[in-house]
Amino acid sequence: MFDNLRDSSFYEEEPNDLYKETAAKSVAAPRRRSNARFLGMSAQQRFFVSLMLLFTVCLLGTLALFLLGRMSLF
Repeated sequence: MFDNLRDSSFYEEEPNDLYKETAAKSVAAPRRRSNARFLGMSAQQRFFVSLMLLFTVCLLGTLALFLLGRMSLF
């Protein structure tokens, strides 16, 4: 049923270079490091630093709320 769908279309074929694939250039793929370190830290160290940053932000936010009078102990 759909074997000759393009041949049976009533539109004239126009040269369309937008969808043609170009020849691939010989570009070397970027090298990946096998140890995958960010800032020279291991995964456990990055996790610990992110936890410390989370607690620091929470503590500073709570302190700011106390100082601005938006929150009180009693």
